[in-house]
Amino acid sequence: MFSKVLIANRGEIAVRIIRACKEMGIQTVAVFSEADRDALHVSLADESYCIGSAMVRDSYLNMNALISLAAAVGAEAIHPGYGLLSENVKFAKLCEQCNIRFIGPTSEVIQNMGDKEAAKRTMRNAGVPVIPGCDKVRDIAHGKEEAELIGYPLLIKARAGGGGRGIRLVKSVNEFDSAFMAASSEALSAFGDGIVYLEKFISPAKHIEMQIMCDNFSNVVCLGERECSVQRKNQKLIEESPSPVISNDIRNQLIEVATKAAKAVNYTGVGTIEFLLDKDKNFYFMEMNTRLQVEHPVTEMTTGIDIVQWQIRVAAGIKLPFKQKDIELKGHAIECRINAENPMENYRPSCGKITLLHVPGGPWVRFDTAVYQDYFVPPYYDSMIGKLIVHAATREEAIRKMRAALCELVIEGIEHNSELHMDILSDKIFKSGDYTIDFLEKRKR
Repeated sequence: MFSKVLIANRGEIAVRIIRACKEMGIQTVAVFSEADRDALHVSLADESYCIGSAMVRDSYLNMNALISLAAAVGAEAIHPGYGLLSENVKFAKLCEQCNIRFIGPTSEVIQNMGDKEAAKRTMRNAGVPVIPGCDKVRDIAHGKEEAELIGYPLLIKARAGGGGRGIRLVKSVNEFDSAFMAASSEALSAFGDGIVYLEKFISPAKHIEMQIMCDNFSNVVCLGERECSVQRKNQKLIEESPSPVISNDIRNQLIEVATKAAKAVNYTGVGTIEFLLDKDKNFYFMEMNTRLQVEHPVTEMTTGIDIVQWQIRVAAGIKLPFKQKDIELKGHAIECRINAENPMENYRPSCGKITLLHVPGGPWVRFDTAVYQDYFVPPYYDSMIGKLIVHAATREEAIRKMRAALCELVIEGIEHNSELHMDILSDKIFKSGDYTIDFLEKRKR
């Protein structure tokens, strides 16, 4: 087992990883930007070092500074969390070259799965159902030719990156040129790769993801599914497990396919395989996220497995002690992402000093966050400031528990989206469980 781990991240996920390491008796090294000097992860870690200015490119994305610091302090491994460098091939390779364990899959797997068109080819060859589409598009003329074969509506999608960027919906050929240029330009700016591919637009559809865990001994375990269909601009807002529409039969099919997908790429570590589920309950592979997911707590709540701790153990070469038959989903869990933004003002980001903070409590209520009273929320980073998670025996009880927890949550000094979550949880379509990815868009009409 590692004796010291460097956390190459910030915010709530850095705090989450530090807590997991402390429980495992592992020393932690935090990094921070000038803007994060007073951040919670800085004070919780055993050692903390400033590595640059507020801008992420000068600090949290500074690969050479991170590698040099890890070597200098004797960290045997680096945990990238999610976002930032968590799916960066170059950074994973640097770790491998410097004999520092990257807590995640190999750089080769990250590269293969990060190229979404290549990932779809791999899955197709492995017998995994894939959304109809085409591989990388050379130019607009080529794209239009492929679009005629696929049929409208369709999606133009960046082959690299994630987070909903580099994606455009095209309803007719008249929209193709502008959508192609916009998607390619956004992808180039966000990921340094402007290549896109085309995919049939499936609607209505649900976003279902399968949590996998794989060790270095060819053991693959799937920890069930998460329902992630409450989204705004391809960014998830509410997640739950299990999905309210997945039967045991479909779940078993998804587990079988997810296991097949993981084995096809010799996956190791924690990862997520994302699917679209259509109205006829057919499912199609979308992509594989080769990292820890923001929404992993709902799976922890329903399985009782600490995913972060096992992610670290697997990276250290420890064999998984459980098999697929040992995994049992108990009860129902819901997560609400608490973002510093004003939904009434076109989701305008909010920053400033938190003047009053009260965190909900009670059985099976969890608030993963890095904020505290008098903390100043900086304007430089992602707007998510916390994740409120609840667990109950049934979905109906979990919804009531989440509403109660949201009522108890007090964050003054900044604007946040808890009232939007209350509205969603009260919506009859959400309560029915029959909501789809366009749920929020339809509510605005």
